Amino acid sequence: MAQMLTIQMLKKQINRISVKTNLKNMNKLFKTSFFAISLIALQTANAQKKNETSAAVEFKNNYQTAMMTGDIEKAKKSLKAAKGFIDLATENAETKDSPKTLWLKGEIYSNFLVLGMQSMDTAFVKLAGEDAMDVSIASFKRGYEISDKFDEDIKKSVLQKHEMLDQFATMMYKGNMFNEAAEVYDTQAKFYEAIGELDTTSIFNSSLCFERAGNYSKAAIGYNELAKIGYKGTSCYILASGCYRKNKQITEAKELVMDGRKKHPLDKELLLELVNLSIDAGDAAGAESALAEAIETDPNNKQLHYTIGTIYIDLKKNDKAEAALNKALQIDPNYQDALYQLGAHLITWAGDVRAAANQLKFGDKNYDKMVIESDDLYRRALTPLEKYIEISPNDKDVLTILSQLHRSLGDTNKSIEFKKRADSIK
Repeated sequence: MAQMLTIQMLKKQINRISVKTNLKNMNKLFKTSFFAISLIALQTANAQKKNETSAAVEFKNNYQTAMMTGDIEKAKKSLKAAKGFIDLATENAETKDSPKTLWLKGEIYSNFLVLGMQSMDTAFVKLAGEDAMDVSIASFKRGYEISDKFDEDIKKSVLQKHEMLDQFATMMYKGNMFNEAAEVYDTQAKFYEAIGELDTTSIFNSSLCFERAGNYSKAAIGYNELAKIGYKGTSCYILASGCYRKNKQITEAKELVMDGRKKHPLDKELLLELVNLSIDAGDAAGAESALAEAIETDPNNKQLHYTIGTIYIDLKKNDKAEAALNKALQIDPNYQDALYQLGAHLITWAGDVRAAANQLKFGDKNYDKMVIESDDLYRRALTPLEKYIEISPNDKDVLTILSQLHRSLGDTNKSIEFKKRADSIK
């Protein structure tokens, strides 16, 4: 029995030794495997980092040096090599979001255009792909967003590309290549967007070129964007609406103008544009309604009546123009702008009637009626202008006009009086 126990105890001891040995071997194997895997991972990461480094060397050392020395062929070769390396770096998870990689990709891809334009080699430009500039912009933007480390490098690169594109755009514009110039200006603006800035000048230039190229839809989009931020006052509202009208997008134009009028309710040009929209749509009643609605919103606003009066002048609706200006003067009898404008309107109207009378055939019975009408308009002009000169007695131009009016109407004494006053002002 004792012998049996001894043998069993010996077996257990042997088993313990065996287990300890296996554990040691397994631990050793695990450490060896972990080291091997870590080494492979490190080698892979280094390989990808090497692609980033190689791209930097090819671009900064080889390509830029070749460009400075004028060796175009070497520059092309180096830029193609740099693209190969940077593409590998951006395809790998380890380096695709490296700000340095993204900055380099933005530089390398955009420089295909730089070199292609300089060497007049469009085939070379296409090696980076039709969307090379979009890829460049997207890379700069991503790099700028994820880290501050390369922000200054990206800003510098963006400003360089912006300046370069400005030269191309100017050249195209002068060559009447308006659509192409518009696209380049648009790309300029997108480069600024990559660093979080709004390039209002480039957007405006792009829209202007699109408009000149007859691409009214794209022009309206740019003008619309600028209008919403108040660029150039209400001008961009007018420009955008004009492009919408030319493109038969009356609904879009009206919506935009109405939005502008909420911010600038007294702006004459916006109100006139709303009237023109109605006229273009064949809606004469709508044009009148737009003016009537404007008055209803603020019937005692002298400036609004004045504005509507000037719009009626532009529309050659002489009676309505006179009525609107008189309404402004009812609200404020000393409203100088309205006094001057009413006098000027009546004089212009009288001159047009007199010119039309002189075009009649000799003996036409309407001649005398039109001359009488003209004289009556001249007389009506005296009232607001003489009131104006009471408020502004040293306005030499108005004094001269009054002298001429009185002479034309046969009042010599008044004519001499106003002439002396005008002559006394130096």
